[in-house]
Amino acid sequence: MIYVGIDIAKNKHDCVILSDHATCLRPCFSLKNNSQGFALLINAIKEACGGDFNHGEVKAGLEATGHYAHNIVAFLNSNGIDTTIFNPFLVNQYRKSRSLRKTKTDKADAMLIAELLISTAANPATSSYHNQEMKTLCRYRFSLVKQRSKLKADMSRYVDLLFPELGSLGLNPTSSSVMAMLKELPGASYISICNISQLTDILSSSSRGRYGKETAEQVKAMAKESIATANKALSYIMSDTIEQICLLNKRIAKIDGELKNEVEKSGTKLTSIPGIGFCIASVILAEIGDINLFSSADKLQAFAGLDPSTFQSGNFTASHTHMVKRGSAYLRWAIMQGARLCSLNNLKYKQYLDKKIKEGKHYNSALGHLSKKLIRLIFHLLKENEEYDPKVA
Repeated sequence: MIYVGIDIAKNKHDCVILSDHATCLRPCFSLKNNSQGFALLINAIKEACGGDFNHGEVKAGLEATGHYAHNIVAFLNSNGIDTTIFNPFLVNQYRKSRSLRKTKTDKADAMLIAELLISTAANPATSSYHNQEMKTLCRYRFSLVKQRSKLKADMSRYVDLLFPELGSLGLNPTSSSVMAMLKELPGASYISICNISQLTDILSSSSRGRYGKETAEQVKAMAKESIATANKALSYIMSDTIEQICLLNKRIAKIDGELKNEVEKSGTKLTSIPGIGFCIASVILAEIGDINLFSSADKLQAFAGLDPSTFQSGNFTASHTHMVKRGSAYLRWAIMQGARLCSLNNLKYKQYLDKKIKEGKHYNSALGHLSKKLIRLIFHLLKENEEYDPKVA
């Protein structure tokens, strides 16, 4: 086996090539982040192998560095080189275990990563990323949802200033019907003077008939008595914010369609679990990658950062410890959210959650226990490629 350690940077990468006995086959060299540099790397690997190499004979390792590593990972995979992306925390801990000196250079990091790749202490499953397209879409969706959440928070604040009494009618400021109304009539001052037929049409069409003339009359009557003063600038900002939210809704819906196609093409059985839809399933698949990299459900749990920390010294053993929360935050979110949805759609999971709460655990703690139960189920379904069986789960 040939092991290639790569330290990633924006414009250049430092590489070293070792044998399976940690013998240096090619001292550390630098290559530019372009096609000539990538060709140099492949030629160096072929030279170290004594010619061409077969798939599986060369393994490369590098540290997670965001988007900078994406192109070189795709290049290595296309050339039949399995690539492991290590968690920076794992690399840093390995560095500290090797020496008390604070030595960190690009060349030293490349050597460290190559040795970590060889070492039996290395656990590739904790940092392997596959299904790049699905993963990229999932993370982009997260960023859009985050933007939308911020805009909705801003929206609620604008409503408090321009029509603070609206909430007393039981109307959600960020619901589609209320946003449609406030986009056309951004504030109590506009609603109070509008034609009742116009207001009724807006509410009825946007709520699909849920709200009619009666609701429109209540809203208009309350708008006339509102304490809010007219503020054209703030009304314009609120209207523009609503447009941005609507645009984000369309973009998220489009991504959801792409993710649904990816999940269906994968043939996964995760969606057979009551409560697990294509959105949650796509995040789980994208973050886990190859389930065969995990030898047990406990390893998968650790990768998600859902395993409890332990503290023992002498005769003392801590009985209450926090969740580790190291690993993929996206996978941890998907598992926790999936557990919550399963408790709403699966009687066994609901009973398990209720049992933990009755034992005196906080809801979030009980949900953490339920998440571990879900992880074992996910591990089994992905390993065996089986449909969910309520009799077994």
